[in-house]
Amino acid sequence: MTGTARPPARARPAFAEALPLPRGGRVTLRVVAPADAAAFVAAAQASVRLHRPWVHPPATPAEFARRMQGKRDDSKRLALLVVRRADGALVGVFSLTDIIRGPLQQAFLGYYAFAPHAGQGYMREGLRLVLGLAFRTLKLHRIEANIQPRNAPSIALARACGFSREGYSARYLKIGGRWRDHERWAINADDWKARRRADEKTL
Repeated sequence: MTGTARPPARARPAFAEALPLPRGGRVTLRVVAPADAAAFVAAAQASVRLHRPWVHPPATPAEFARRMQGKRDDSKRLALLVVRRADGALVGVFSLTDIIRGPLQQAFLGYYAFAPHAGQGYMREGLRLVLGLAFRTLKLHRIEANIQPRNAPSIALARACGFSREGYSARYLKIGGRWRDHERWAINADDWKARRRADEKTL
C-alpha cells in the first residue's frame, strides 16, 4: 500500500490545560501542577493552625502526589491555585468537583487560603474569578459550597460573593476522622449575573 503518510495525531490537551483562565487585578488562577509540589506543601505546612479542623490539604510530597493522580485529565473536577500577581506567592486554593452536566449543570466548590495571606481580600477576588470561569466558560448553572457552621471566614466569603444559605446537612462529610455538620450555600448563574449588573451600576 502506497501513499502519503498521515502526520501523527496531536495529543489532546488535558481538560484543565485547555481552559482559558481569568486574571484579576491582584491575583490570577492557575491549574495545580506537579511542579507546584514544593511550594504547595510548604504553604500547607505553614497553614495548619489556619486550616484545622476545617480542611486537611496535602502536607507532604507523597500526599500531594496522590492528590494529583489523574486530576489534570478529569473533566469532572478542577483544582486551581490563587496566585498573587506581584510575586507569584500561593495565596489559596479553589476546587470545582463532581461537575455534573445534563439538566443540572452543577459543581461543588471547595476552598481554603494559605497563611499569611488570609483576610487580605485575595480569596474574594479569586472566588469572583472562579465564578466567572464556572458560569461563563464552563457554562454551569449552579455552584454549591458545603461549609461547617463554625467556619465563619468561609461563610463570610461565600456570602460576600453572592451565595445564599439553602439548608443544613447533619454529619454530612467526614473530615479529620469525624462526621461533621455542614451548611449548604449556593449560587446560580441567574443570581450571579444579576449581582454583577448591580455591582457595575454602583461603580
